[in-house]
Amino acid sequence: MYTQIISKRAPFYADVPEEKWNDWRWQLSHRLNSVDEFEKIFSLTKSEQKALQTSGMFRVEITPYFISLIDPDDPNDPVRLQVIPRSEEMQSFTAMMEDSLAEDRHSPVPGLVHRYPDRVLMLVTTQCASYCRYCTRSRIVGDPSQTFSRQDFEAQIEYLKKTPQVRDVLLSGGDPLVLAPKILKEILTRLREIPHIEIIRIGTRVPVFMPMRITQDLCDMLQEFHPLWINIHVNHPSEITQELAEACDRMTRVGIPLGNQSVLLAGVNDCVQIQRELVQKLTRIRVRPYYLYQCDLVEGSGHFRTPVAKGIEIMEGLRGHTSGYAVPQYIVDAPGGGGKIPVNPNYQISASDHKVILRNYEGYVTMYEEPTEYKPHDPSSCSYCQDKRPEPGQAGITGLLEGKGMFIKPEGFDEIHDRHGLQHRLKDKKKWIPLGIGAGKEDNSEK
Repeated sequence: MYTQIISKRAPFYADVPEEKWNDWRWQLSHRLNSVDEFEKIFSLTKSEQKALQTSGMFRVEITPYFISLIDPDDPNDPVRLQVIPRSEEMQSFTAMMEDSLAEDRHSPVPGLVHRYPDRVLMLVTTQCASYCRYCTRSRIVGDPSQTFSRQDFEAQIEYLKKTPQVRDVLLSGGDPLVLAPKILKEILTRLREIPHIEIIRIGTRVPVFMPMRITQDLCDMLQEFHPLWINIHVNHPSEITQELAEACDRMTRVGIPLGNQSVLLAGVNDCVQIQRELVQKLTRIRVRPYYLYQCDLVEGSGHFRTPVAKGIEIMEGLRGHTSGYAVPQYIVDAPGGGGKIPVNPNYQISASDHKVILRNYEGYVTMYEEPTEYKPHDPSSCSYCQDKRPEPGQAGITGLLEGKGMFIKPEGFDEIHDRHGLQHRLKDKKKWIPLGIGAGKEDNSEK
């Protein structure tokens, strides 16, 4: 079997008994969060000291296990950069947002985000085992005042019961695996009681921050709720230890498919060679690379951002250079709430009536001859197409291809281009705000 890195405890924890060290509750209760505690592990830089001493910052908590993965002699250690705050995170940047994915706008009830037709994001806690400095939900995650109540949970369940098009529920937060086992089991049980919910997914970084939480008892409980999928979150090869490998092995042995979501971070993993080693190590422990995210425009993450071109370069260095199973999708989660947009290098060079010109990862150029006779699929005579209609307004490009419309208009488009109506509105001394500033919104104030 492939041998992973065996994590080493920081010297400060040398005398902690194995029984305690491998107890996830001990790990949670002994998380580090202050200058004095960190200084026992390694010397802090001035930037780190300044950030830690500033009030009102995003929460800092790091498990003893995870902080032990940091090279104490390297101030730019990739694990350290992810969890130790620096003064740079207090700097603003162009297009910075608090809720960059507009999740609150797509939330019909507290803690439930319904962005796509057939699936929802269910936020079940605001707490994590440790806190990433680039967190998309830093506006609520880690804040003890931003909790989800029993009333919120019941409202989420009631919404799901009344929304039959939802077939897929993703549990996130915060991190669902920091919940007490009894509470987590209740959530899964209530979801499984809803007939139209086909699969449940869990997004978690607990196996990376605290692999001792993935006990056999937890795995046995989770397998009661199949089909259940789990995505973990590993950003750098040095996070893949023997402990993580064993935790993943326990989950896969009870039939849980595992994927990995990582974030492209400047100074951490913005390197083709690092990414290639990361995805290959993940596949060795039976975790399929799923998404590589462009860093969101969230407050505090400016120093982590890379150009999108860097992500394209990395994808160019993965496709063809490693197993197809090891190549994730490079994703830009659209600012403003447009959802996940895959971005790839251009492999199609040109096309004509019946020929498509393609290139491979080496620059080899080839021609694919398309059929001269093809009878297109007829949606009107297809029982699947008739039964599986998307939610109104969310058919998107597919709707155009199926002939259900000829265009998709931005909100307020007709009003902006209604020149005849504009004259009447001007006569009525009503001012219309141009598209892009607030399309279609009337301002009844005097000029």
